[in-house]
Amino acid sequence: MDLGLEGKAAFVTGGSHGIGLAIAEALVAEGASVVVCGRDRERLAACGVPGVVADVQDPEQLGRAVDEAAKRLGGLDLLVANAGGSFGGGLLESTPRDWADTFALNAGHAAHAIRRAVPHFERRGGGAALIIASITGWKAGPRSSYAVAKAAEIHLAATLAQELGPRNIRVNALSPGSVEFEGGGWAWVRENRPEEFARFTREDFPRGHLVTLAEVADTACFVLSPRASGISGANVCVDAAQDHPSSGRFFP
Repeated sequence: MDLGLEGKAAFVTGGSHGIGLAIAEALVAEGASVVVCGRDRERLAACGVPGVVADVQDPEQLGRAVDEAAKRLGGLDLLVANAGGSFGGGLLESTPRDWADTFALNAGHAAHAIRRAVPHFERRGGGAALIIASITGWKAGPRSSYAVAKAAEIHLAATLAQELGPRNIRVNALSPGSVEFEGGGWAWVRENRPEEFARFTREDFPRGHLVTLAEVADTACFVLSPRASGISGANVCVDAAQDHPSSGRFFP
């Protein structure tokens, strides 16, 4: 299937490794031109995709990164708000600042990136934005601040789809389950806690393996593509029917 991504211009936050880089590489394979951003200059330089250094928690840096990507690419058609993470622990191990920072890193950065991209999209007649949320945003799981921020991203996508639809801009969320890749957190669990990892894989994944980067990236490409023009405001789950968001239970 030709996804119609040939010649499209895309910007991906948190794109120097993991899910962000996999999506960027998949878009390139489909014929799109891509610029990614990240905080780590060395990792960004080594990732193999043109990049710009930016801390997405700083609205000024993020805004400049979006504009720089559009300048390099001659415009902007697609945006992937992938950067995310959490600060602090659970409710009792975290502070109000941890919660504010976690929200800013996830939903806050996604909103600002899309806001900055809108004028660039409109110059091309429209665009598509994809917010990378998480299974944790709709299935209760640790950490609480992260789970709430990811739930906000899912609702943000639905709300912005309504708000920006008249401008011919689609917005969706994509919620991956636990993704295993070398250098990632689940690879660490596999190597350092093999019994826990094996139990999690066996009990929570009907097909017997975690989600792969390719499964997430391929879905992202489709949702961003013109072939998915009827999809907006959706939360697309790529979790392999995963039962719980984490191998660590904090509920019965």
